[in-house]
Amino acid sequence: MLQIQENISLKPYNSFGIDVKASYFAEIFSEADLKSLFEDDVTKSQKLLVIGGGSNVLFTKDYEGLVIKISIKGTESIADGEQILVTAGAGEVWNDFVNYCVEHNFAGVENLSLIPGTVGASPIQNIGAYGIELKDVFESCAAFEIKTGQIKTFNFNECHFGYRESIFKGELKGQYIITSVTFRLSTQPAINTSYGAIETELQRRGIEKPTIADVSAAVSHIRVSKLPDPSTIGNAGSFFKNPVIDKHEFAEVVAKHPDVVHYPTADHKIKLAAGWLIEQCGWKGKIVGQTGTWKNQALVLVNHGDATGTEVFNFSEQIIDSVKSSFGVTLEREVNIL
Repeated sequence: MLQIQENISLKPYNSFGIDVKASYFAEIFSEADLKSLFEDDVTKSQKLLVIGGGSNVLFTKDYEGLVIKISIKGTESIADGEQILVTAGAGEVWNDFVNYCVEHNFAGVENLSLIPGTVGASPIQNIGAYGIELKDVFESCAAFEIKTGQIKTFNFNECHFGYRESIFKGELKGQYIITSVTFRLSTQPAINTSYGAIETELQRRGIEKPTIADVSAAVSHIRVSKLPDPSTIGNAGSFFKNPVIDKHEFAEVVAKHPDVVHYPTADHKIKLAAGWLIEQCGWKGKIVGQTGTWKNQALVLVNHGDATGTEVFNFSEQIIDSVKSSFGVTLEREVNIL
C-alpha cells in the first residue's frame, strides 16, 4: 500500500552517502502506486524528485519537496527471430538486468556491466561504456505522464538520444516517470572488444574467442580495478562527462599536448578522456578534507567519510577550473546537482 513518509533521511538512497533529508518520501512498486500518488493532495503541492538507485545525484542541501523512489521490478522476454525483446521494470538494478541477459545468452548489454543505477534511469542518461551506449540496444520505454496520469510508450526516434542525453533530460524533463524499458537484444552476439582494456584483459585470461559472459566478466574486472564500491566508499561513478570537441578545438589541444588521450566520434568530432585530463592536472588520488578523487580513477569523486554535498561540489569546481586552465577545455558534470 502506498505510503507518503515525512522528514526522511536520504543517506541510504544516494550512492554518495550524503546525509540530507526529504520533506516527503514515497517508494513506488507499480504503475498503480504512481497513479495513487498523483491523486494525493501532498503530491499536488510539492516539487518532485524521482530517483532510482540514487547513483547519479549529489545533494548539497535538504530536499524541500517529495522524493519518489522507483522500485518497480520484473523482467520478461519475447523472441523475435534471432532477436529478443527484453522488458524490465524501471526499479530493476541495472547490473542485475545485465546479468539476467548474459545468463540467458541475450547479447548487447554485456559491455555495460557494473554500471551503477537502475533500468529506469538508463534511457534518461543514455548510459554508455566500453564502446556501447544504451541507444544501441533500446527498443522503447513506458512512461507515466505526470500531467494526465496516463502511460505513454516512447520509441527510439522519440527519445532524441545524444551523448549522455535524451528527451527526458531536455524538453520533457520533469514531465514523465519511466516505468519500464524494452531492449532489442540478440541470440547471435556481435562481440565488441575494441574499446578500452577489454582485449588486454581477455588476452590475460587466455581467451581468444570470447562469449558475452567473457566480455561481461572482463568489463566487470576492469571496472572493479578502477572504480570504488559505493557500499564501502560514497561515490556516483564517473562525475564528469568525457568532453566532445570539434576538430579545430582538438588541433589546438593536441598542438600543446601531443599525447592527449582521444577517440573519434560518429559525428566526426573528438572525444577526450576526462579522467586523463584530470590526472594530468595532478588531481588523481588527491584528498581535500572528507572528499577527493579516487586513487585508481581521477574521473570519480568520492566521499571519504562525512563530506557534505557542498564540499564535493566545491572540489569539483576546482577540478573544472584546473582543466580549463591547462587544456582550454571545460568539463561538464555528469552527476545531477541538487
